[in-house]
Amino acid sequence: MTAKRPEYAHLQQILKRGVAEIIVEREFVDLLNSGRPLRLKQGFDPSAPDIHLGHVVGLRKLRQLQDLGHTVVLIVGDWTAQIGDPSGRSATRPMLSAEQVASNAQSYLQQFFKVVDPKKTEVRRQTEWFDGFDLSDVIRLTRRFTVAQILKRDDFATRFDENQPIAVTEMLYPLLQAYDSVMVQADVEFGGTDQRFNNLLGRELQVQVGQRPQQVFLVPLLVGTDGAQKMSKSLGNYIGIAEPPEQMYGKAMSIPDALILNYFALLTDVPQPELDEYAKALAAGSANPMEMKKRLAEDLVRQFHGSDSAGKAADHFRRVVQEKEHPEDVPSLAVPFSRATASDNDLIAGADGDGVKIHIARVLVRAGLASTTGEARRLLAQGAVRVDGRKLGPDDLIVRAAAESMVQVGARRFVRLVDAG
Repeated sequence: MTAKRPEYAHLQQILKRGVAEIIVEREFVDLLNSGRPLRLKQGFDPSAPDIHLGHVVGLRKLRQLQDLGHTVVLIVGDWTAQIGDPSGRSATRPMLSAEQVASNAQSYLQQFFKVVDPKKTEVRRQTEWFDGFDLSDVIRLTRRFTVAQILKRDDFATRFDENQPIAVTEMLYPLLQAYDSVMVQADVEFGGTDQRFNNLLGRELQVQVGQRPQQVFLVPLLVGTDGAQKMSKSLGNYIGIAEPPEQMYGKAMSIPDALILNYFALLTDVPQPELDEYAKALAAGSANPMEMKKRLAEDLVRQFHGSDSAGKAADHFRRVVQEKEHPEDVPSLAVPFSRATASDNDLIAGADGDGVKIHIARVLVRAGLASTTGEARRLLAQGAVRVDGRKLGPDDLIVRAAAESMVQVGARRFVRLVDAG
């Protein structure tokens, strides 16, 4: 079996669009032109069950190469997820139980295959090789690298300079990831720019054991909807690929105008000449950014939910956001208004002659408008929550409400409170 050699225009798209760095580009091109099917390694730690658009940047690149006949080797980091890796953060991720890892991995894989072809993917779990690891194996692996080498990783170096703790388990993480490359004999490893050190370590370890060194293919980190930091669920600036069409569309419409071209380039197949025209129009002030974002939002929804859902999401945005209508199918949440006592239901804060008071953060969580009370508080601090049209602030944790009150988060998500009787 051979792989297709990409034509020049296709090769340039692979090499230049949605790419931060390829190490070593010339060697990577030679591999693509060799006709040999390549093993494209992509690892993930199932520390969370969902994929957002930040992950999609690299997944789209993998799909392009799959279409040429190459194989994606997906490493399920069921071992390293139980260790924790800061990945540029200043603190260690929490260790997860094996049960949490298994549950997250199943959800992740379902979403992963919305982009990547499952028929051309080999799924491997680290437990295949690490379950048999003993202390002597760990020592042999650590002897191949020095502490000075590991401290060259930016986040480790920063924490070391600032006298912040670095757990020995964290320092093992890049070594274990490098060992994955040896075990699956990766030709190319993919990751975001924050994985540069880890991926290069895998390349070095392969050379030490006599394998051909993997190429390192790094993609940009997608800036989140806040326009400031990389997309992250913990920061609340993400667009999840499993989110309902209307929510995905609305979030895409909320991105700053400065991100429009970046999102088009990294997340869509809109031809580059069209993007160049968009850039000229935006620079000249002759384009309407809103219309561009509508095209972007519809394209994204189409990719993950289909054309019919994309059209309905666009119509929903027009009616609910632009024309200020309430959606027709607002979900409801039962609250015992007519027998309201704080001891009767944890949503009730109390009642007096003026009506019933509710714990709005708890209501948001119960209605699925926030995943945790912490997220609900952040939404309140951002001014994103309204009750019957009144904007709430960070101190409005207990508010008056009644049956048929409308609770709104952002411009697109609603729940109607109904009396539980």
